[in-house]
Amino acid sequence: MLKIKLARFGKRNQPHFRIVVNEARTKRDGQYTALLGQYAPTQTPKILELDLKAYELWLAKGAQPTETVAALAKRAASKTPFPPKKPRLSKKSVAKQKAEKEVAVTPASE
Repeated sequence: MLKIKLARFGKRNQPHFRIVVNEARTKRDGQYTALLGQYAPTQTPKILELDLKAYELWLAKGAQPTETVAALAKRAASKTPFPPKKPRLSKKSVAKQKAEKEVAVTPASE
């Protein structure tokens, strides 16, 4: 059975993945049948390149994507695979603001 899966490359703590078509029981990083794209999650901004036509072609031939590859393909099909996150305050800042509000609301009783 053919699988569409991630093959890991790159240095330690700096993974870079290739999206490949491979036999299900072969080694993760061994030889592959076809290269469909790449995924670099540690780079800023994240890189996701996937040939969607080739991906659909392999699905039609009966290749099964892993859960991760299926999720990445869904992201690649959208216009913005990794939308920018809205800046948020840290937990410490939120707690500090909450404490300041409580002090302002309850006046000191003497």
